[in-house]
Amino acid sequence: MCLGIPGQIIEVLEDSPQLAKADVAGVKRNVNIGLVLKDGIAPGDWVLIHVGFAMSKIDEEEASSTLKFLEELGEAYTDELEALTASSIE
Repeated sequence: MCLGIPGQIIEVLEDSPQLAKADVAGVKRNVNIGLVLKDGIAPGDWVLIHVGFAMSKIDEEEASSTLKFLEELGEAYTDELEALTASSIE
């Protein structure tokens, strides 16, 4: 199952403006923010991440409720976090 997981932007990378470091449930990884740049992305913003790409900007309330729902899914959520942990976008 493929999931979109909420992540909070920690920093936009100066040397690669289409990339940002995001915190997803304690896992910090670079994500491509090219699809959401038009929405204005800054540290503290929440985005919905799928396979290393920020697909949409979301508010903190939506991020919280989505994370709660995903945690209730159990194994599918755990599998997605493991895949994120193993990924690397440079």
